[in-house]
Amino acid sequence: MSITELERLKLIPNGEKERQTFSAAEMRRRLSGLRKLMADEGVDVVLLTSYHNVKYYSDFLYTSFGRPYAYVVTQDEQFTVSANIDAGMPWRRTFGDNVVYTDWHRDNYIWVIRESLRSRGISPSRVGVEDDSVPLQMRQKFEAAFSDAVVTDVSQGLMRQRMIKSAEEIDVIRQGARIGDLGGEAIREAISEGVQEFEVALAGTNAMVREIARTFPHTEIRDTWVWFQSGINTDGAHNWPTTRRVRRGDILSLNCFPMTSGYYTALERTMFYGEPDKRSLELWEINVEVHRAGLELIKPGVTCSEIAHTLNEIYLRHDLLGHRTFGYGHSFGVLSHYYGREAGLELREDIDTVLQPGMVVSMEPMIMMPEGQPGAGGYREHDILVIHEDGIENITKFPFGPEHNILQA
Repeated sequence: MSITELERLKLIPNGEKERQTFSAAEMRRRLSGLRKLMADEGVDVVLLTSYHNVKYYSDFLYTSFGRPYAYVVTQDEQFTVSANIDAGMPWRRTFGDNVVYTDWHRDNYIWVIRESLRSRGISPSRVGVEDDSVPLQMRQKFEAAFSDAVVTDVSQGLMRQRMIKSAEEIDVIRQGARIGDLGGEAIREAISEGVQEFEVALAGTNAMVREIARTFPHTEIRDTWVWFQSGINTDGAHNWPTTRRVRRGDILSLNCFPMTSGYYTALERTMFYGEPDKRSLELWEINVEVHRAGLELIKPGVTCSEIAHTLNEIYLRHDLLGHRTFGYGHSFGVLSHYYGREAGLELREDIDTVLQPGMVVSMEPMIMMPEGQPGAGGYREHDILVIHEDGIENITKFPFGPEHNILQA
């Protein structure tokens, strides 16, 4: 048999379907919302290609490694499109069906999507794609494959649906916050003079991974991580651990990120190893003041931009606004450091989204003083808040501020 004679499309229902993260009713609720959006916009087929939307609507989180994946949704059916390298795993973890494309023909991914729809009697006149994440070259291939159809963007409607969390989602996020707190405790215990950053990070990661496995024994164990930073390495919120050793008097940044089935949560805290100097303590207390104020501002009916402008005033009073490094918070749900989040729910000056019950957001102010200035380093705190009809629930329990997080050297 030659390469050209090998199958282009496979079905690999290998083993039994895995228990999914969410109930079938929850997955049907999500797809029902998507299909309403499709009907409202006259879209016959949606080709979901991003990590976050494939995961959100199918419960399958793919590993690209240079290969494209998709979740194809019509008004009556849904199926993932996965690479042959993954064999039966995508089928086991997909809510719905799965088709597999092989590597033996160029652009076989496109061919399999088109032929799978044709075999179901579907010739779409309007195809929805995610313009906020689909590469231009791939969009052009979709347009060529469905040359009789209009290819249109549906990403913003999908984002708005994901911004409101279900009770099941909030339960997963709440567990994630609890597990992040456990990671924080493991990190606190691992800090000592001379210990390297990556060793501290490993202690936090190991504690969280084991607790995720205990709490969610049916899920994949993947993607949990820690950013533990010391000294100058605290200047960036997303700086990875290094081999730098903790020294007496260091500013420290604890950042735990437990990942449960694609759902990100976070714990971030400023610490000091030994007593901070006067200016460092002053800067830390100012950032804590902003953090406390932000926690009070989050409530239903308030816009993201209102929160940002109000907190800016505190920094302005202390002549520190220019040292702020990013927005004040963001939405939670299906996200990670390598795939998307709801950009319409960030606490920034240019976002006018109104906070509503069912949303989950962080409060995470940060300022950075450059090396060579008094109090040099990055200061940040981070709590996760669930917005309910009758109030706000802070699901982060790890304490913050100088009264709790000065470690005795």
